[in-house]
Amino acid sequence: MALCILYSRARVGIHAPAVTVEVHLSGGLPSLSMVGLPELAVKESKDRVRGALLNGRFRFPDGHVTINLAPADLPKEGGRFDLPIALGILGASGQVAAKALDRYEFIGELALSGALRPVNGVLPVAVAARDAGRELILPRENAAEAGLVSGLSLRPAGHLMEVCEHLNGTSLLSAFVSGNDPILDDPDYPELAEVRGQEHAKRALEIAAAGAHSLLLIGPPGTGKSMLANRLPGLLPPMTEAEALEAAAIRSVSDRDLFDPTRWRERPFRSPHHTASGVALVGGGSNPRPGEISLAHQGVLFLDELPEYDRKVLEVLREPLESGYIDISRAARQARFPARFQLLAAMNPCPCGYLGDSSGRCRCTIEQIGRYRGRISGPLLDRIDMHVEVPRLDVSRLGGPRPENAETTALVRARVAAARAIQQTRAGKPNNALGPSEIDRDCALDDAGRRLMEQALTRLALSARAYHRILKVARTIADLQQANAIDSTHLSEAIGYRRLDRGQPHA
Repeated sequence: MALCILYSRARVGIHAPAVTVEVHLSGGLPSLSMVGLPELAVKESKDRVRGALLNGRFRFPDGHVTINLAPADLPKEGGRFDLPIALGILGASGQVAAKALDRYEFIGELALSGALRPVNGVLPVAVAARDAGRELILPRENAAEAGLVSGLSLRPAGHLMEVCEHLNGTSLLSAFVSGNDPILDDPDYPELAEVRGQEHAKRALEIAAAGAHSLLLIGPPGTGKSMLANRLPGLLPPMTEAEALEAAAIRSVSDRDLFDPTRWRERPFRSPHHTASGVALVGGGSNPRPGEISLAHQGVLFLDELPEYDRKVLEVLREPLESGYIDISRAARQARFPARFQLLAAMNPCPCGYLGDSSGRCRCTIEQIGRYRGRISGPLLDRIDMHVEVPRLDVSRLGGPRPENAETTALVRARVAAARAIQQTRAGKPNNALGPSEIDRDCALDDAGRRLMEQALTRLALSARAYHRILKVARTIADLQQANAIDSTHLSEAIGYRRLDRGQPHA
C-alpha cells in the first residue's frame, strides 16, 4: 500500500496530545520530506530511521516518501517519533502488516542499529494511551515507568525487529503486567522522633501538615530547622493514585533520571539552593520545562536561608501559592504546570543568626535586622500562614537515649490523616485552599472569638489576607481535636503562630 497511518503522542507540559503519523509513498526521485511542524531533532529522525532500516535488513523504498505529523500546528520535538515513522515506512512499503496498526500507539527513539532507546515523558503518554483504549509499544527501559498506570495494555520492546515480528505475527511481544507493586507503596521517610525537644515547632509542623499550610521557621543556626523540614513529607497523608501519577508525570517530563518508579508514591521534597534563578524555581526555557515549584507538586518546597534568595526570585512564588499552578509563556510555546506545593522556609532571626540567643553574642543593630528581614517582601510574608520560632536547646536535652514518649512519624501522620479526612468530607479540599465564602461557612467564630480577633487585628495591624489565614489555621487546629466549632483556644494558638506580625524585636 502507498499510505500508512499510525498513532503516537507529543509532549506539551505534562500532557501527551495525540499525533497521527501519516506516511505516503509516491513515484519520482528518491527523497524524503517531513511536514507537521517538526523541530530539528524530529527532522534528524530521517537519518536515524534510514540507518535502522538498512541495518535491520529492511528495504528502504525507492521514490518519494512524505511523512506528515498531524495536527500540523502542534510542535513536535525529540526522538520519540522515530519508531512510528520507521513502522510507517515499513507499513506503506508492505514490509509489515499495516492492518494491525490501528490498535497500537508507538513511541521510542531508534539507534542506527535498530535498537530502541528510552525517551522522556512516558508517563503522560501511558495515561493518554489507556484513556484512548489502545495498546502501547515502547522501549523496554520505559516499561517500569509506564507500568505504573493501571489498566494499560503495554508491550515493551528492545529492537525494531521485535516490533516488526510482533506486527507480522511471527513472534509476539510479551505483555508487561501493569499495575502497582504494593511493596513500593510505603515510602521510607525520616523519623520525627529523632528530633530532640522543639515541641512547639513540632506542633506547628503537625498543624501545617494537617491543613496544608505554609510555614516559616525562625531560629539561630543549628537549632534543627532543616531537620524538622525534612520530616514534613512523612507527616503528610499518603497520596492517592491520581495525585501520585500527576506528581510522577512532572518528574517524567522534566528529566528521566529524576524519575524512580520504586519511589513513585513518595511525597516530593525539593530544596533548591538560594542561588537558584527564577527560571530554575518556576520553570521556563524556549521549550518550557517544569521548575522546582512544579517538581514539588503534591509535596514540599523547602527554602532554607530564605532572605538569601534574590528578592525578585521569591516574588514569583506569590501567584503559584494562591493558584496552585504556573503558566509559562514563550513566543512559540505556552505550557501550564501544576504547582500545588506546601511551602516550608527557614531563616535566621538576624544577619549574624544569634538574635535572642542565650549566649548573648548578637551585636546586630536594629537597622541591620530591618534590612535583613526587608529582603523578604511583606506580600510574600503575608502569604505564609505560620511564622514559628525555633530556639536553641539546652545541651542537657541533646544527649542520652531518646525519650520513650517521643511521638513517631506514624503516630502524628495518623492524626494528620484524620484531620484531612474531616476537611475532605466538609469541603473537598484542605483548609489552606478554602475560598472566602468557604471560610465564612466553615470558620465561623462565636462572640468571644470575634472579640479576640478584633483585638488581634487592632494590635498586630493584620491584613485581610492574614486574618483569613489565621482563621484557616484555627480551623485546622479544631479539626486535629475533632471539634465541630472554632473556640478561643484554637484561635489564640493560631494567632500565636504569626510571629513576624508582632513587629521587629529589639537588638
